[in-house]
Amino acid sequence: MPLLRKLMIGTVFFAALSAQDVFAEAPKPADQKSLDRGRYLVKIAGCNDCHTPGYAEKAGKVPENQWLTGDQLGWRGPWGTTYAVNLRLYMQNLSEDQWVKAAKILQSRPPMPWFTLHDMTEQDLRAIYKLIRYLGPAGEPAPGFVPPGQEPKGPYALFP
Repeated sequence: MPLLRKLMIGTVFFAALSAQDVFAEAPKPADQKSLDRGRYLVKIAGCNDCHTPGYAEKAGKVPENQWLTGDQLGWRGPWGTTYAVNLRLYMQNLSEDQWVKAAKILQSRPPMPWFTLHDMTEQDLRAIYKLIRYLGPAGEPAPGFVPPGQEPKGPYALFP
């Protein structure tokens, strides 16, 4: 077999192996039971309260396609000013397994109740992931953290 042909076959073989890793990261299609469970958990865990603009003010009457897009409203306290992350964009950068691992060790600034994620089962975290990925990317990134002593540019709620 000529050398050029061996090189071409080898290149195709290694390209196929490399592509296998890329395709392995694609999320599995979510079944209706997982989506319903994720929807339920997002509601009762209060995720929408901060991560969906206007959710509390509208008594939860926000269309699902607007859920979890983060918020421009800051939460200011002794730790500085924090903003609810756009989970629809955040999840696009994580595989399901990465999300489960991250959720189990997450520690963040107030008012995020990160410790509630630690108490969730792996199945619950996977259901939340599947719902958010099902909803797809939407919205803009939330503003970044503002350290103590610096004035936030947008609106904020003062935390006791």
